[in-house]
Amino acid sequence: MKFLASSSELLNHLQAISKVINSKNTLPILDNFLFKLEGNVLEITASDLETTLITRMTLANVLEEGSIAIPARFIVEYLGKFADQPLTFHIDPETFAIQIISETGESNIVGSPADDFPQLPELKADMITPLQIPAEVVLQGISKTIFATGEDEYRPVMNGIFFELSPDNITLVASDSHRLVRYRRNDVKAEKAGSFILPKKPASLLKIVLAKEPQNVEITFDDKNAMFRLSDYTMICRLVEGTFPAYNSVIPVDNPNKMIIDRIEFLNSLRRVQMFANQATNLVKMELRTNQVTVFAQDIDFSIQSHDTLKSQYDGMEMNIGFKVNFLSELISNLSSANIMLEMSDPSRAILVLPVETDIEGEDILMLTMPMTVGE
Repeated sequence: MKFLASSSELLNHLQAISKVINSKNTLPILDNFLFKLEGNVLEITASDLETTLITRMTLANVLEEGSIAIPARFIVEYLGKFADQPLTFHIDPETFAIQIISETGESNIVGSPADDFPQLPELKADMITPLQIPAEVVLQGISKTIFATGEDEYRPVMNGIFFELSPDNITLVASDSHRLVRYRRNDVKAEKAGSFILPKKPASLLKIVLAKEPQNVEITFDDKNAMFRLSDYTMICRLVEGTFPAYNSVIPVDNPNKMIIDRIEFLNSLRRVQMFANQATNLVKMELRTNQVTVFAQDIDFSIQSHDTLKSQYDGMEMNIGFKVNFLSELISNLSSANIMLEMSDPSRAILVLPVETDIEGEDILMLTMPMTVGE
């Protein structure tokens, strides 16, 4: 196996897939990248058994095909020491010795047999559901929902993003039971209905490579695994087993009390008042009055308190409603519209947070957080 590659281009591909590799692996071979060279295409694979990420790069100078496993952390750190320059890799297929020749010298390391690397999982042919979605849509959906995923080992179905596909739209949902985000695109449709739960780690990895993808993503899945195929990357991951909760049942539909407010002003107010909230509860109270809102927090243990009064468009009933300020702040910070709308029915039901305007046609974002009990 012998080929010539740009040090910086190779490093970029390796860094993009290196986050798959765990700091501690049950199998030593998983500490390696699998290099497989066929024709002029170099395919590099990283895996933790649950998630496998593959990248491809086209080489201009290939002298000999082959495959080998190369220590991942070492090769990434080593390539990072070079300014951009061509490097020649010469691998002995019998001893697995790797010779790397640069403009100023050469280095030698030892790899492992490619056959030791785990095989990719195969999707069940009779259950495969293919779908083409613009990369930007999947990227936006993951970016807007991943922060709301749970981390409860006893409820694994909450620890991922729920993909719900239908002939009408596609919907991505995440919830940690205290807050929920639903990202829907009415301009993208699937031929038939289907759903799966994408774990948080592969969702984070997919978010990184999607940012580099200008075209469509091909999504294929069965009851166990999902495959995301991009121009230069392919990710295969094991899905979360189980049934995602009926999220629509927690979204209140009759919300006569609506407040429209400047998003940045409101977010900055919440962040200021949050400094005075009890650190254990993060409780902040919102007092809604005609065309104004007062945000109030106090920590009796330290005898501190703060309130902020802002102008808003509100003509609903007067009410006091409590919430975890960090949850509400994070929801608002993940919206981009200039103004947001808060919809409420009463102080005991969920607060809906919605963008007033959107720059993306067909986009429908709904966020909610559950209230906390407060004294009048």
